[in-house]
Amino acid sequence: NFIERYKQLSDWTMELGLPKLTWLSGLFNPQSFLTAVMQTSARKNDWPLDKMVVQTDVTKKYAEDITTVSKDGAFVSGFTLEGARWDDKGGTMEDSLHKELFAKMPVVQVKAVTVDKAEQKDTYPCPVYRTQDRGPTFIFIAGLKTKSQPAKW
Repeated sequence: NFIERYKQLSDWTMELGLPKLTWLSGLFNPQSFLTAVMQTSARKNDWPLDKMVVQTDVTKKYAEDITTVSKDGAFVSGFTLEGARWDDKGGTMEDSLHKELFAKMPVVQVKAVTVDKAEQKDTYPCPVYRTQDRGPTFIFIAGLKTKSQPAKW
């Protein structure tokens, strides 16, 4: 993990801009990164920061497929689902495959939207943690699309 963190920060300081892809768990304080995404959108659109939330859109791409910076928000990676999996074709959370406890997620686009435009229909409010140990490593809630009732997860 240390070498991956060092590489991410080293690459980021070379570019001096928003990276193409950010490994969210590799940041010391990932919540501040999400706040920066919201602040950037608030300034760009002249929205009040206290009326904004983070919205997630799961892409069909994986880390090696990302070639440009996100036009809106940021691309983040490193997410893993426990006890469920992401269906790339359907674009929804599904039951995990037999004998698969952890499933790798595609790249997720995080962006800021106003509270009234946040998608909540057919989404599961999935807690995101920095590590699989959970505990005090909570980062934020990601809304993941699902065909099932959110209470199932």
